[in-house]
Amino acid sequence: MKLRNVISRTIIPAIVAVVGFPVNAMAEDALTEFRIGYQKNGTLVVARQQQKIETALEEKGISVKWVEFSSGPPLLEAVNVGSIDFGTTGDTPPIFAQAAGANIVYVATQPSPGTGSAILVHQDSEIRILSDLKGKKVGFTKGSSANNLTVEALIKGGLTYNDIEPVYLSPADAAAAFVRKSIDAWTIWDPYYAIAETKQNAQVLTTGEPIVATNSFLLANGDFARKHPDTVSRVISALSEAANWAEANRDKVAEALADVTGVDLQSQTRAAERASFGIYPITQDIIKTQQTIADRFYEIGLIPKKITIRDAIWNAPQS
Repeated sequence: MKLRNVISRTIIPAIVAVVGFPVNAMAEDALTEFRIGYQKNGTLVVARQQQKIETALEEKGISVKWVEFSSGPPLLEAVNVGSIDFGTTGDTPPIFAQAAGANIVYVATQPSPGTGSAILVHQDSEIRILSDLKGKKVGFTKGSSANNLTVEALIKGGLTYNDIEPVYLSPADAAAAFVRKSIDAWTIWDPYYAIAETKQNAQVLTTGEPIVATNSFLLANGDFARKHPDTVSRVISALSEAANWAEANRDKVAEALADVTGVDLQSQTRAAERASFGIYPITQDIIKTQQTIADRFYEIGLIPKKITIRDAIWNAPQS
């Protein structure tokens, strides 16, 4: 925890300068509203509760509109078509989106230890180790970070994607299916993971931590980022402030998350305790990690073509 706070105090405030986000406006077109897609967790929720972005954009006369999404894939579809300008997802949605030709760019990253996602089984399940997933129905959202965790967990268990019956469900539908026991396992992230633990007595087969290095990302519509670089930079700076506060005030984060999302405080407390809020520049190593995921997805037929992650990085670091 102490290390996190040191990193937050020293690195996060300097992100804009370090990564080279444009500091000055570049003949931006007139902008009156900034539209943000968010989910039920993370730094964006904290920033909304504290009105960090509203404050950062107020002097430019830009209002802020918040749109909630259940998962990353529909959020990025909205970014692609321009119905929102900006949002956050896990590692997998932007890979599927880029493979489909979406107009998106990565603008910053939120590394995670993987503790906020898990593969869950029923309390009375006979599934005890990863190899026991063979032949089982595993529910998750296609194209989400849970998709990647499932793939990596199967590999670690000596299985392939063809060894399970994937059941593609939204988080809400998967939660209902899990309660009905119409799926044998459920790969999911917080706060749905925490809700399943506290309300449904779900058992953890594995968290993401020992399986795969994970990153979440802040992404923007490509055209928007090119036309409004100063706005994007201001937003990232504001989010860095929110992340700094969250890392230093974890005891208060759950209240902020519950206030915005409506998820009960007990579940959000558990989610907040294992969350990572820091926002950082996208490095060569992070690009390499994303490329490895993309290449594997192509190899097993989850995306239709090979992609180059670097092509979708806003102000990509030089090789």
